[in-house]
Amino acid sequence: MDLHGRTASLCPVCCRRITAHRQQQDETVYLVKECPEHGLFRTPIWRGEPSFSSWQRPKIPSVLQNPLTTVRQGCPFDCGLCSAHGQHTCTALIEVTNRCNLACPVCFADAGADLAEDLSLAQIEAMYETILVASGVCNIQLSGGEPTVRDDLTDIVRLGVHKGFTFIQLNTNGLRLADDPAYAVSLKEAGLASVFLQFDGITDRAHRSLRGRDLRSIKERAIRHCAGAGLGVVLVATLVPGVNTEEIFAIIRYGVSHAPTVRGVHFQPISYFGRYPRSGPADSKRITLPEVIQCIVSQSSGMVDARHFAPPGCEHALCSFHGMFLVEENGRLTSIRSGSSCCDGNRVGLLPTARAGREQSVRTTARQWSLPMASMAEKHGVEADASRQDDFDRFLARARTHTFSISAMAFQDVWNLDLERLRGCCIHVATPDGRLIPFCAYNLTSASGRSLYPRRIETCG
Repeated sequence: MDLHGRTASLCPVCCRRITAHRQQQDETVYLVKECPEHGLFRTPIWRGEPSFSSWQRPKIPSVLQNPLTTVRQGCPFDCGLCSAHGQHTCTALIEVTNRCNLACPVCFADAGADLAEDLSLAQIEAMYETILVASGVCNIQLSGGEPTVRDDLTDIVRLGVHKGFTFIQLNTNGLRLADDPAYAVSLKEAGLASVFLQFDGITDRAHRSLRGRDLRSIKERAIRHCAGAGLGVVLVATLVPGVNTEEIFAIIRYGVSHAPTVRGVHFQPISYFGRYPRSGPADSKRITLPEVIQCIVSQSSGMVDARHFAPPGCEHALCSFHGMFLVEENGRLTSIRSGSSCCDGNRVGLLPTARAGREQSVRTTARQWSLPMASMAEKHGVEADASRQDDFDRFLARARTHTFSISAMAFQDVWNLDLERLRGCCIHVATPDGRLIPFCAYNLTSASGRSLYPRRIETCG
C-alpha cells in the first residue's frame, strides 16, 4: 500500500535520477523505484515499531545564506551546498588522510584504496574557512582514513581552535591512542574535546568479522588513556545483522561501565557503500532504526523503553534517533528525556524550524560528548560532602557528570537513497575544492562501486 508519498532517488546501476515512493506492506515500509533501463528496486527502510507514520517530523527548511554551488542538474548532482539544500551544517567532517593502519572488511570510506597525498595544513585551513563561510561555527569531526597516522594531528586541532571552532572530535580506530597515553594528553592540550571510537562489539567474532582482527584489549587501553587525558569518548558501532546485533545492549553496558569517560554509544546500521562484503545488500542484511530500538529494549531486560527515544530535531526524522539517560550508582540507566524531539519548542506556527534544531543539536552534542569539568574535579578528589546533600542535590551532582546518550544514524546507500532525506542532511564533508557535500552523497557508490562524488578519479554514471 502506497501511503507515504513520493520522493526521488537514483538507479543503483547507472545513478540516473528516478522517481520513488514509500510503500507499506504489513509493518515494513519499502522505498520502491524503477529505472527504465535497469528495472525495479525495492528496499526496506523501516520495520516495526515505532511506526513510520508516528516518527515523521516535518520541519521548515533552513535557507542557506551562502550556498557554495549553483543548481544545474538538480539534487544530488549539485552538492556543495547548493541553494536547494534545506539544512545548515551541524557537524563538518574533514578527511585529513585516506591512509589507515587497519584493513577493515567493512569501511564507509574504503580507506587505503587511494594513495593520494595527505592534505596540507594550508588546505585544511582553507576547509575550516569554507565551513565558517557556509554555515558558521559548528562541530568539527576529523576523519579519514585514520587521522592518527598523521604526525601533525595536534597542529590540525590547534588550527581549528584558532579558527573559532569550540568542539573538535576525532574519529578513530584507537590504535595509536592505545599505544601511547601521552598522545591522548597532547591531543587534549591542543584542544580536542571528544573521541569517536570505533567499537563494534564485545566478542572476538564481532571484531574479526568487521575489522579483521581482535581489537578488544586495544579499545580498552584507548578508553583508559582518554580517561587519563580528560577526553570524552563515544563508542561507535557499525551494526550488521547476524554479526553483532545480539550484542547491542552489551555494547551499551560496556560503555556505561566506563562512564563518565564514555559519554554514550552511537550505532550505525550498515550502509552499502565504500567497502563491504560483495555478497550484496539482501533485505536480511539490513537493520532499520526501529529494529535497533527494538533490540535495545528487548536486550535491556526492561531497563530501557522505546518511549525513551525521539526523532532528531536537526536532520530528517528518518535519519536517526536519540535518547538521554542518567547512569545511576548501581549502573542502571534512567531516562532523563520525555521522548519529545529536541527542537519541539522551536516552532513557527505548527512546524519546528530546521535552523533551530541545528542550533540546539550543535550545543547539545558538544556538551554531551565532551567530558565535563566536574568529572575531572571528581577524579582528582574535589567532591562535595555527600552527607550534606539531599536526594535532589545528589541527583543534580550526578547529572553533571554521568549523563549518557544512546543514539543511532542510518546512513543512506544507493539502494535506499531518498533525496528528501538528503536535502535535510546536516552532516557535511568539506572538500579541498571548497565544497560541503552531504555525507551520504559524498560516500555514495553505485552497485559496481563507482563513486558519485569521488575522492578518487572514477565517477558514477
